Amino acid sequence: MVKSSLNLRLGQIAELVRGNIQGDDQITIKGVAPFDQAGHTEIAMAAEASYFNRIDDCQAGALIVPETCPVTTGNLLLVENPRAAFAKIMAHFHPVPKPRSHISDTVRMGQHVSTGNQVEIGDFVSIGNHVNLGDRVILSPGVVLGDHVSIGNDTIVASNVVIRAHCRLGCRTLIQEGTVIGSDGFGFAQEDGRHLKIPQTGNVIIGDDVEIGANNSIDRGTFGSTRIGNGVKTDNLVHVAHNVVVGGHTLLIAQVGIAGSATIGKQTILAGQVGVAPHINIGDQVIVGPQSGVSKSIADKQVVTGSPAMPHRLFLKVSQILQSLPDLRKRILRLEKKLKEIST
Repeated sequence: MVKSSLNLRLGQIAELVRGNIQGDDQITIKGVAPFDQAGHTEIAMAAEASYFNRIDDCQAGALIVPETCPVTTGNLLLVENPRAAFAKIMAHFHPVPKPRSHISDTVRMGQHVSTGNQVEIGDFVSIGNHVNLGDRVILSPGVVLGDHVSIGNDTIVASNVVIRAHCRLGCRTLIQEGTVIGSDGFGFAQEDGRHLKIPQTGNVIIGDDVEIGANNSIDRGTFGSTRIGNGVKTDNLVHVAHNVVVGGHTLLIAQVGIAGSATIGKQTILAGQVGVAPHINIGDQVIVGPQSGVSKSIADKQVVTGSPAMPHRLFLKVSQILQSLPDLRKRILRLEKKLKEIST
């Protein structure tokens, strides 16, 4: 695990996350670690009740616990949301690297490229014409930017990312390795048994505070834009098709596939391997369970599972019935046999 060079008193950490301390606020904390691996100079988290009866066995210098924690021994940092506090503390001990204000000699730079302050551009980056880079942007080795690309302040683009022409990225956004933004949408017209390509003339617009995982494909619109809202986070291997709109602060988990012109609401979660049909609407604050197939629009604040997706409680009942189908079949065959005997 990467070690931090930062040393903080527990009292300083409490100020960072607006928590209350039970125990020694002067103890020195040098890093963050898991509950079962933390040492006496590290802080760990015990967010669930299952950890409370093991706290005496934990070697951590301090523990982040919920305000309702019944434990009264040790150095405890009591907070309303332990997971959020843990994330903030980790980010403080392991901050995002600052740009080196350096442009490699191997960069291929187009015409009319505008760069902000403290921009870092790594080896073998290719930048097209009329590109605009904001302040403190990092382009890692092997990045390719097409013409008329715009990237906002404090955005990091990891190695081997391709951002094609006319696409726009907001501020404080992270694009992980191998992702392609602005690839052609899958649009074809049939004629005489052949598939004619429909030109994809739109772009992709990505908002602020977005994180796109590794090896994502986000297609440009056929016309207009494919839009990823502020605060959206995607896992690895996610595909977003042309003219899709993803609302703010939505989560797309690994291997999600969203077909063309679908609209996903705000603060919605699509779990792993969810497939979404084209031209449908999924509302705000919806949760779609793993491996579900969404073929119809879903209203706000619904929890659905299955393929086709259905209300989660109904899915649980259907699953129970499916498991009992072999026995039901045997019973039906026996009844049919008895009815046949009676009729004869």
